[in-house]
Order: sequence, then structure tokens, then C-alpha cells
Amino acid sequence: MKKLGINDLGKFKLVGGLDVYRKKVAFVLSEINVEKNDYFSKIYLYDGRNVKQFTSGPKDSNPRFSPDGKFIIFTSKREKESKEAELYSIPTTGGEARLLTKFKLGIIDYEYSPDGNSIAVITPIELERKKKGEDVHIIKEIPFWFNGIGWVYGKRNQIYLVDTKSGRKRKLTRGTLNIQTLKWSKDGSKIYFIAQEDREKRPMISDLFVIDIKTKKVNKLTNSEWRIGDFLPIDDGTFILRMSTLERGIPTNTHIYHFNPETKEIKKLTAKLDRSAYNSLNCDVRGKSRNPLVYKEGWIYYIATDGPKANLFRVNLKGKIERVVDGNRSIETFGLGDYISFIAQDATTPTELYILKDGKEKKVTAFNDWIKEYKLSKPEHFKVKASDGMEIDAWIMKPVGFKEGKKYPAVLEIHGGPKTAYGYSFMHEFHVLTAKGFVVIFSNPRGSDGYGEEFADIREHYGERDYQDLMEVVNGALKRFDFIDEERIGVTGGSYGGFMTNWIVGHTKRFKAAVTQRSISNWVSFLGTTDIGYYFAPDQIGKDPWSNLDGYWEKSPLKHAPNVETPLLIIHSIEDYRCWLPEALQFYTALKYLGKTVELAVFPGENHDLSRSGKPKHRIKRLELIVGWMERWLKK
Repeated sequence: MKKLGINDLGKFKLVGGLDVYRKKVAFVLSEINVEKNDYFSKIYLYDGRNVKQFTSGPKDSNPRFSPDGKFIIFTSKREKESKEAELYSIPTTGGEARLLTKFKLGIIDYEYSPDGNSIAVITPIELERKKKGEDVHIIKEIPFWFNGIGWVYGKRNQIYLVDTKSGRKRKLTRGTLNIQTLKWSKDGSKIYFIAQEDREKRPMISDLFVIDIKTKKVNKLTNSEWRIGDFLPIDDGTFILRMSTLERGIPTNTHIYHFNPETKEIKKLTAKLDRSAYNSLNCDVRGKSRNPLVYKEGWIYYIATDGPKANLFRVNLKGKIERVVDGNRSIETFGLGDYISFIAQDATTPTELYILKDGKEKKVTAFNDWIKEYKLSKPEHFKVKASDGMEIDAWIMKPVGFKEGKKYPAVLEIHGGPKTAYGYSFMHEFHVLTAKGFVVIFSNPRGSDGYGEEFADIREHYGERDYQDLMEVVNGALKRFDFIDEERIGVTGGSYGGFMTNWIVGHTKRFKAAVTQRSISNWVSFLGTTDIGYYFAPDQIGKDPWSNLDGYWEKSPLKHAPNVETPLLIIHSIEDYRCWLPEALQFYTALKYLGKTVELAVFPGENHDLSRSGKPKHRIKRLELIVGWMERWLKK
């Protein structure tokens, strides 16, 4: 059988973007075109029996059925000269797609009105327009930019109404509210929405609002205490909220709540399951999908991360929780029609569409069946009892073609977040390394999602228990698996995993090679230059540099640069506004100044998501650099 290689990236079909109407399921199939260095997507339709391509592409996405199921609206990029986001409508019986309208700065979210005559669209607008030809940025607020978007200062997301027949659009909301998601009232007279009132002073707070369509009067229904991500209005005038109370700051789990706007009474429905109500598993070959929240027959359906897996759950208004779709896998998104439709993957099976009907599950698509021609290393789970008694989930992947009695080099992979998780999802990068003859070790140390809030809360203690967990995972792997060559172990990670890689090389000589990606090296500069730094750093490190400079500096890998002896490759993107380029430049310059072995690879035109959605040729180059560095230092 074949070994999965770096260039096989272009073979993956990314299934996502699901919506349902009774038996019909619309979804998006995205392809990675390495030759054209781009991504192309089309909408497919499953009618309960067959799957067929429904739109021609090349960049169609986000399908939504009309209330009567006769039309699908979707976003696209069909007009070659246009830089605007285009909204199209097409009959579900087939035919030509019709351009409804365009939005200059993009489309964030949209939803049909109950009567199907209007579409409410969230789009960014400029509060103050620049003079024609003006190229100077006059910035008066933070955040001034955002990863994957660019400049966001002076812009807010607002709601427009689009007539489904004429395509005419009219602005519904005004002001400085930054709107994130919306839902229509059942009678179509109002729109409920989630928005930030003050993203500069209270960036983690979002509220539920309602606007009357006729009068345009806006009322706030919540009291600026929570971080609300999504919601559902239900028939009795109350709401289902997916939100965080922020009791533990950012590590606080997102739960499902029942909220009464009249009495302000709120009840946590998922109190019996200390898990985040979303999918936080890492994957580098997944399609873009919504994280749905669905209310049906007294049950709220949602996805939750439970340790190393993401399953479909439901909870009723009394707090009874049931697991609807189980398994060691990652449920990406779902929809409820005449049956349950969902997109899923696991550690050796990329994304596909499935249905669950009458208790029987069926795999509907086979876009990634080509993977069956390849010999893959299946992750083997093991647990490590940490020195404080906590059990840590860990996995090992043997090299493809593994032979008993032979010693192999190993690479420790560290996930980002830190509140994400590794588990039963497909990681092309891991399979590439095992195909190249490396053992891959990965785990969910303290700080990870899926194990409860206390486990995830490492605020003010970065580089302490989380670092110990990782080192104890490596020690545990060495004790259990005698085929690992303890003299040839490397380490890599991105974002928080990049921070931890930087921290590790400044605190131990255990590793013989390291690759740090999209990392943090200096918490002070991170706070002042990045899109979320001004609230993420105070929440995670504690206070701010003016009141806790020693704490910020002590937790900065840059302080510990003189201790580094591990050969280090630094990979960073120029437009990474989550961990901006100076994080890499400072660490690289310090190590060069100190005479250490270090190289820097900088990717133009890429952002924090290089490994997941960067230009295909850049993604391939990134993998070549990682593999090349590990081979250079671990296979001598």
C-alpha cells in the first residue's frame, strides 16, 4: 500500500457547510487545487437516495434552504472582476443561479424570513468612509485588525434586509453595535441578534438584542454579564442560549442555558456535563461548517467536546442530557430534517456526510475513499498518571512500515489554544510524519478542552503544570514503547503549542530538534500588537504589564532564550494578527544574537491559519520545512 505524502494534500475533499430541508441535505464540497494554488467549492445535494453536484462553482458555499424548501441561497465568487461578496438564489429543482445582491466588505451570516420574502444579512460597514485615494490609517480604537480579515477599526457588523425577488437591500441597523449572529421571530416582525456593545472595553461580553422590523427600535434583553455565542427563540417567548458566564475567564466552558427575558431568570441546562458545547478538536483537513443549535420537540441538539471526541448531544428544558451520535470521532456539523444528517471524521477517515434514521447510521458520501489505498498509522491511546495524580490522555502513532526491534525517532506534537484538544480527528501532518519514519506522540495536557473547567484553567500558570504534563507524557511513552529512541526526540506546535515549544527549549535539553509555529515569545508585545492580545493576555497571564511586569516577563520564552540549546526552526506568517510577526522576529534575533542554532521561515500573504487554510503551495512548503528540519537533526 502507498504511504501518505506531503503532496497528497491536494487529494483531500473537504466536506462541510450543511443545511437541511426534510429529506434534502445541501452541503459544500471544497477541493484543494495545488496546481492553481487555490481552493474551489461547489454545493452538492442529497435527496434521501442519491448525491449529486448541484452548483457549478468555482467558489460556492454556505447553502440555506428557503422556508418552503423551493430555493437555496448561497454565497459565491463568480464575477471575476468583483471583489465583493455575492449572494445567489437557485431553485432546488435545478436551473441557473440568480445573483441577488453584493456586499462590499463580505457576508458574516444570513437567514431567510419565515415567509421567504426577505433575507436578513449581517455585513461589515464602515462607520466613517475614507476620502478617495486616502491610504493613511487614522486609528482611534482597538482592536485595529483581526486575523484572517485585516483592518477592522472603524467597522461594525450591521444587518441589511434583502428582497428575495428584486434583490433590493435596505439597511436595518445603525450605530456601533457589532452584530455576530441573528434569528427571525416566528411571525417575521422582529429579528433577534447577538452583538457586542463595546468590543474595546468589554471585548468578551456579548448581549441578546431584538429589533422591530417596522419601527427599527432596538431593545437589549440581557444585562452585559455573559459571552453569548448563539441562541434560539422558542415559542413561549423565552430563549435557548449557548454561552459562557466567564466565571473562570476564557477557560469557562460554554454551556446551554434557558433564559427568560421578562424575569431575567436563567437556568444552566447542561450542568450535569462539564464540557464545552462546541467542537474544539484539531484538524488540518476539514471543511468550513456552522456550529448549529437546533430546538425540536422539546430537545436542544448541540455538539460537545468530550475528551478526545466531539459527539452530538441533546438536552431538554429539565436538564436531561442524552448522547445522540456517539463514537470515537469528530462530529463537524449536523442538521435535523426527516432524519439526522451530520458530517464526521475520525483519525484515519476524512470528512464525509452521514445520516441517522430509525436508529441506523449510513455513510452517504465517499469523496475520500481514496484514502483506503494508503497505509495509515492508527493512533494508539494510552494514559499517563501525572505526578499530581491526574490522568492525561495521550496517543502514539507508529511509523508506517514499523518493524519490531528497531529504534525510531519521535516527534511530540502540541496543540494550540490552549483550550482545544487532540483526539479522534484527521491530522494530515501526523500521517506525513509517520510515513517519513517518525513516531508521533500527542496528548491533552492541562489547559486542554474536553475534561472540565478546572482541567482547562491554567491562567497565570503557563509553563507550569501544562509543561510538566507534556514532559511526563514523553517519559510515559518512553517507558511503555521501547521502539522510541530517547536520544532522537523532536517537538513542534503552533499558537499556544508554539509558545510551549518556545518554553520547552528554554527549560530542557531533552529535545534534539524543535519547530515553533505562529508562536508567542513575549507576552508584553503580544498584548500590544495582536487582535485579541489586549484581553487574552490579562485573562491568561494576570493583570497587565504595568501592574505585573515581572509576571509577564517571567512567562515570556524570550526571557529564557539564553538557556536554549535545541536547534530551532521558527515558522511564522506575515499577516498573522493573532500572534503577530514580531513574536517570531524577537525570538529569532535573540537566539542569533546569543549564538544559538536557529532559522526563520516567513510566509507572505498568510495568517494564523496557514496550516489549515493557507495557500496550498505554502501549506506544502510548511510541511516540507517541518519534515526537513526533523530529518536533519533526528536522523543523523
